[in-house]
Amino acid sequence: MKVVVRVKLDLLQYQADALAATLRACNLAANRVSGVAFATGEMRRNGLQPLVYREIKDEFGLSAQPAVRVVKKVCDAYAALKANIKADNLGRKGSRRRNRAESKPIGFREDAAQPFDDRCLSWNTDARTVSIWTTAGRLKGVGFRCSEAAAAMLGAYRQGESDLVHRDGSWYLFATCDVPARMPTEPTDWLGVDLGIVNIATTSDGKVMAGRGLNRHRARMLALRAKLQAKGTKSAKRVLKRICRREQRHATDVNHRISKTIVTTAERTSRGIALEDLTGIRERVKAKHDQRYRLHSWAFAQLGAFVEYKARRAGVPVVHVNPAYTSRQCSGCWHTHRQNRVDQATFACRSCGTTMHADVNGSRNIRHRADNAWKRAAVNLPTSV
Repeated sequence: MKVVVRVKLDLLQYQADALAATLRACNLAANRVSGVAFATGEMRRNGLQPLVYREIKDEFGLSAQPAVRVVKKVCDAYAALKANIKADNLGRKGSRRRNRAESKPIGFREDAAQPFDDRCLSWNTDARTVSIWTTAGRLKGVGFRCSEAAAAMLGAYRQGESDLVHRDGSWYLFATCDVPARMPTEPTDWLGVDLGIVNIATTSDGKVMAGRGLNRHRARMLALRAKLQAKGTKSAKRVLKRICRREQRHATDVNHRISKTIVTTAERTSRGIALEDLTGIRERVKAKHDQRYRLHSWAFAQLGAFVEYKARRAGVPVVHVNPAYTSRQCSGCWHTHRQNRVDQATFACRSCGTTMHADVNGSRNIRHRADNAWKRAAVNLPTSV
């Protein structure tokens, strides 16, 4: 399984300047390659590279391997665009957004990330240093910072390319590690997890991980951004730049902690994890105007991804179940009625009279559906001949 490890580089000023010049040269070259790809329609690396290789090496001062990585980056960008168009992620044919994406070459910012392979970048995880190619020559002994666990993972499992990223005045390397996943064990039971906005996650054990703190943080950040944007002064813009992505980082940290709690609980009790399949929920749900921000900032997909990769590393099986009517069905007698859900927090069955927290009831319904989903997945697995 693929795990991305981020390390922060400790740079002197001349080293930062060299990396900035390198990113600028690589992305200017990428824009040139993108223009050729768009004009000729050739977006395969084997066909595109002979058309631009010599030109971008001579004009932008790139060595052989960085020039090859630039061409590959452009081809990957067009492949991603094609996949998004095929999946209607940019709207249907004829929509304004899709027409805008298809009518011009893909552009790259001057500070966009650049991939480096082992010929351009070498790691010394024991000394916490890297050696990296730049247009001004190779920088050796560049220090980086990361946790002990991340350094051990880099030393044991790092493979393939690493991306050089300049973000908010700091420099990072994102390295891909191919960590072996443990085979999932046969679960003795299932831990149902109900995902929501008011309560980020609620388990069938009755544990409610409330989102009150995260929602308050988002409300504060929304009000602060609106105030600074309305002010519009240079100092206000500097503050806006400084707090950029602060809300995203906070939400990511919350999701990491919640997912770790869920996986640890399931692993300790030899259970699997059952999640709702919420694919396309933003398109299905019609929210009121004042609720749209909360709906579209709901990071349920990120939380689900964190749960899945942590569960794979721990050998805990994960299944996704159909979430239909989990909020209206009684987990005790299976009676389903719209009025069973009294309000956001209360469930009261009209048939048997069971009353409990609405999200706990939903998570128990998810738990009940997990076993069938697990058996269906086992039946559909390919058999070896």
